[in-house]
Amino acid sequence: MQALLRDVDISLLNHKPRTRPEPRELEAFSIAAEEHVLEEDFPEFDSDTHRKSPAALFGSRRIGAVVVPKQLCSAVTSLIEASDKSQLHSDAIRLFANPEGDKPGWQLQLDTKYRSYKQGARHAERDATAFASIALPGHYTAIYSVFNHLKTRMPSDWEVQRVIDWGSGTYAGLWASLFSFQKPPEKSVDMDELDAAHSTVQKYLGIDRRLGLVAIGDRLLKDIPVSPTLSVQHRKTLAEEDNLPRDSGEKTVALTAFTLSSLSLPLARKQLVKEMWESGAHTMILIDHDSKSGFEAIAQARQYLLKLGQKEQENPELESFSIRGSHVVAPCPHDGACPLFDPGSSRLVCGFSQRMQRPAFVRLTKHSKLGHEDIQFSYVVIQRGPRPTQMNSNAGRVGLVGLRDVQERIVKATPVKQLSLFEEGATQPLASTESSLASEVAPQAPLQVPNGEELTASELETVLRQEAYHWPRLVFPPMKKSGHVILDSCTPEGKIMRLTIPKSQGKQPYYDARKSSWGDLFPHPPKNAPQERVVVKGSSGKVKSVQRDHIGKSQGEKPHRTDTNMFDKVATSVREAKKEKRRWDRFMKKEQVWNVDS
Repeated sequence: MQALLRDVDISLLNHKPRTRPEPRELEAFSIAAEEHVLEEDFPEFDSDTHRKSPAALFGSRRIGAVVVPKQLCSAVTSLIEASDKSQLHSDAIRLFANPEGDKPGWQLQLDTKYRSYKQGARHAERDATAFASIALPGHYTAIYSVFNHLKTRMPSDWEVQRVIDWGSGTYAGLWASLFSFQKPPEKSVDMDELDAAHSTVQKYLGIDRRLGLVAIGDRLLKDIPVSPTLSVQHRKTLAEEDNLPRDSGEKTVALTAFTLSSLSLPLARKQLVKEMWESGAHTMILIDHDSKSGFEAIAQARQYLLKLGQKEQENPELESFSIRGSHVVAPCPHDGACPLFDPGSSRLVCGFSQRMQRPAFVRLTKHSKLGHEDIQFSYVVIQRGPRPTQMNSNAGRVGLVGLRDVQERIVKATPVKQLSLFEEGATQPLASTESSLASEVAPQAPLQVPNGEELTASELETVLRQEAYHWPRLVFPPMKKSGHVILDSCTPEGKIMRLTIPKSQGKQPYYDARKSSWGDLFPHPPKNAPQERVVVKGSSGKVKSVQRDHIGKSQGEKPHRTDTNMFDKVATSVREAKKEKRRWDRFMKKEQVWNVDS
């Protein structure tokens, strides 16, 4: 025991305590220097090279969630602060809540009818305040999304100076145009930090008979700092002196958002579309709800505007006009009849979705904690002039994924070097092999056309902008499987087709298909022949059957069969057929208005 204690004492005497290192102070390190080092170590990860091909990147919508700018949020918030919160919430539920129906939730359309004009006037201000707190952000999101896509499709020097808005309401078209069409900024600006005073828009004309909504729009205009040169006017109807000459409407946009489907009579819808055509604006944008009535209203207006443009081209008396005719800029890749439009019996809807980051006042008014909302809409953009000619350059079809694939193919095709005795006069086939592979890979460079000429970034964008008029558009969400991607698209032939992009087609087309989204343009042709969705109609124009009806629909559960009496089933079907025939006859009688030349 004494020996053990002695050993412990010796170990304690020989123990040398460790000296703690002095704490180091934080050192400032340049982020730019670190990025420069990373670029030197990994040259293939260049910031200018994207994993998607330049063509697929150009065809994508390139916008995530729309954020309402702070200027507009603060103006609406101050409006809500001056109102009764409990009454505002009850008005929002009464006007916009839709707990039942095909799409339960919150709707964005104000279609409440009152017993008398005086009752409607008493509720006008309350209804307009509820509209600004619920529907205005959604309308702004849809219009801003369409404007953002239109800017990518137009030349870089295209700008908007005047906007004519039918159904202006609380000036959703004004806010979207002010924050979309901005002057070139000195540095990048976040979406919520946009300034309305830096817009290129100089004149705005709103046309609306709902004076309560217009009054709220004027109150918001006072709280938002705009350019002193901006002229904002409101009228109940478009006057004849507001129309522009044909040659001076290049920087004018005619807009109607979520208005056509609210007009009950086809004659009123036709008159509105005709006013847009006669206004002299070169670009006409029509937006409506993602519903059967909204889609059919947009499709009818699209067909009517193309018909007016065709008559203009065929009329020899109008040869003096510098621009004649009309064509579809988006979303259709063709100017023919819409393959999904069947008047009165449209089963599928050509609609799109845009996510919105909910402002705080929307969450508080709806009593919801969800921070985002998906706004669904149908739209069409018509522009004067003939459709650009189709060109097949195949430029910009290879991105970073394709370049890596090419490098891997070169490595695999290069023969392995072996040690061998060198003799005079012997040939070395290695150089010829590398040159042959380089000649095969050269036409696939992302900034080259088939003839081998290199393109600059601006030239490539010009080529892709013209090619994009004839790329298929994804009108339904893509279905991504394990080894292939299914894309239900509207093609330049004017048909709804199912394109299948397998992994065997190539890494770049497969990657672009995997990263594609609903509403994108897809530049790669499919490896196999696509499937066509064919609609069979009767002599009266009503849809009788649809071949390949699965195209455009996701696989859902089939309804369970129930045992019912055959006589009851036949009797019910006969009664429903008679009712459907009477409804169809009344519908076709109303729709004859669009075919009358006036």
